Amino acid sequence: MTSTAEQMRVWRGPAVLSFGFRPFFLCAGIWAAGIMALWVPMLAGALSLPTAFDPVTWHAHEFLFGYLGAVIAGFLLTAVPNWTGRLPIVGWPLGGLAALWLIGRGAVMLSAGVPPVAVALMDLALPVVLGVVILREIVAGKNWRNLIVLAMLAVFALGNALFHWEAARGDYAAQGYGLRLGLAAVVMMIAVIGGRIVPSFTRNWLARRGAGRLPVPPMQRFDKGALLVLLVALGMWVTRPEALATGGALVVVGVVHAARLARWAGERTGAEPLVWVLHLGYAFVPLGALGIGLEALSSGVFGAAAVQHLWMAGAAGLMTLAVMTRATLGHTGRALTAGSGTVALYLALVVSVLARLAAGLWPAEAVLLHALAGIAWIGAFGGFAVLYGPLMLRLKPAKTIPGA
Repeated sequence: MTSTAEQMRVWRGPAVLSFGFRPFFLCAGIWAAGIMALWVPMLAGALSLPTAFDPVTWHAHEFLFGYLGAVIAGFLLTAVPNWTGRLPIVGWPLGGLAALWLIGRGAVMLSAGVPPVAVALMDLALPVVLGVVILREIVAGKNWRNLIVLAMLAVFALGNALFHWEAARGDYAAQGYGLRLGLAAVVMMIAVIGGRIVPSFTRNWLARRGAGRLPVPPMQRFDKGALLVLLVALGMWVTRPEALATGGALVVVGVVHAARLARWAGERTGAEPLVWVLHLGYAFVPLGALGIGLEALSSGVFGAAAVQHLWMAGAAGLMTLAVMTRATLGHTGRALTAGSGTVALYLALVVSVLARLAAGLWPAEAVLLHALAGIAWIGAFGGFAVLYGPLMLRLKPAKTIPGA
């Protein structure tokens, strides 16, 4: 049977189409920086786009379903071959999937005057086709345990469809059911997949450093209970976000998942940013649950939109940046260690999240804090494209990428 490496070597076209993470992670980094560069002047009233969405709705949709849609595609197209032992999708079929993502981005950006159904169909083409591809691979490889990942992808796509429906009706989709359903699917993905990779990668790194506390192995009974509690609370949040019961359930989630994170020996990972950033990214899952829960219970301290960014930008943003940097280094043959440039990307993103949260706490300074959050975000993801783009655009890794 041809190995993944052999399959990649057979491909003689552009290096960017030689493995799933390459086109999608590169596009994700560029898009994340690009939409923020457009959003900051849109927020100030200095720019408008020919989109049928209002500015806040476009901004929310393009991060959640645009940026994260690309990261999810790149991750699954890279991970599923390892899970199933099947060959990866490379070459022009991979290029076709990337083209579907680009068509979706263009359709949403230029949607003014276009029938909403046509826009939705173009935007939903990638997750639907990707879901069919992943299902085929899981069934062929008899990798039944990862059907849960396919289920979460389906819920994510359903959230996108619902978002389009709400926007077409004239509802404020940026705080609608579709956004919450899509974000809930992403948080669940982080809890499930992060619950596998964070303790595993931490254990592998710590084991090479000698004696000391190691993470509890993944997916123990406690972990399964924590996931069940999260699933119930997310269902309540999607349907009744302001209910007191929802707030209480999310506070419980925050405590339980903070305890789950504490079992993974994160305090011992300070010497390697590529490891500790996984713990920091996961930490935003309980922080977001606590923030959103307390906001539902007390109402008005930070504002629902601000605390929601603990999940949107904190958990989703930092965890995906962590995974993209690690996967790119690992799959291009470079050492799994983060240089000063990569650390700067992580810290810039944390600054962005904190500035956005502070804008909810101090509304009088919101303009300045939004600008700071936007600039730091652009620095994080634009920096990723600059530092890691060369690795994704060539088959043979460069000997040195300064700062990476």
